[in-house]
Amino acid sequence: MKKKNKILIAFLLVVAMFTGIVTPAYAVSDSVLILGEQLSEDQRQEVRESLGLSEGGSQQEYDVTGEDYANFIDGNPNANMYSSALIKLESAGEGLAVNILTPENITQVSAEMYENALLTAGAEDVTVDVVSPITVTGHSALTGIYKAYDVEGVELDKERMELANDELEVATELAESEGMDQEKVSQLLTEIKQMIAEQNPVTREEVEEIVSEQLDNLEITLSEEDRQMLINLVDRMRELDIDFSRVKDQLKDIADSVLDRAEELGLDEGFWQSVGNFFKNLIDSVGNFFKSVFN
Repeated sequence: MKKKNKILIAFLLVVAMFTGIVTPAYAVSDSVLILGEQLSEDQRQEVRESLGLSEGGSQQEYDVTGEDYANFIDGNPNANMYSSALIKLESAGEGLAVNILTPENITQVSAEMYENALLTAGAEDVTVDVVSPITVTGHSALTGIYKAYDVEGVELDKERMELANDELEVATELAESEGMDQEKVSQLLTEIKQMIAEQNPVTREEVEEIVSEQLDNLEITLSEEDRQMLINLVDRMRELDIDFSRVKDQLKDIADSVLDRAEELGLDEGFWQSVGNFFKNLIDSVGNFFKSVFN
């Protein structure tokens, strides 16, 4: 009887790990279009056309404002909001996808940067199309995505939203101050999160070791100021106890997205070997768990 109980417990745990039982449930609705408050009527129509939408279509439409920026992440309520996004909450297990439809107008944020930040914020199953009719940095789109969750009745943790916004700021600052391309920054952040999922650091010293190891693996040299900025960011992830092992598939998708451009960017093969090793170790851990249950 005891052995049967162990088998049942093991089965339920594995189902929870691989089918998303632990993922919060929410109702899936039609798309929500979030428009930057400062856009003119002509610009709003341009956004809809870029997304293949029409005014008065099936999508819900809302403005994202400086007040939203303040409410969601304690930002400047007087901020000008131009970036727009079409958001659709997907069924649990569908995964995360961000598409920048006007890359010529989003100057500082890549799709992978958005995806990394959204995973930090707790947004796991969503499709996002980002658009801007004018040249912008792209940062305000994140607040627009948060607003879409809010109007859909899905509550994201405010501390995680603030951390995700700061992550986006750190990512763009590293790209600018260190002369790194966006893909390299996304590699670094993705690999760090994968190592957090694997090692579950409990002290700042362990966080420092993870950051140092990944900087070495990717042959990235940062100024001491930027290195500490990155460590501070990752240590806040540790303090909030974000379980990145729950979103391992999404992290792998982000890594694969950057891998598609690896050859043209001359990325280091050692990075991708370490990504593969991460998932091999995860599978080995599951196997070891079963061995302990049935012995």
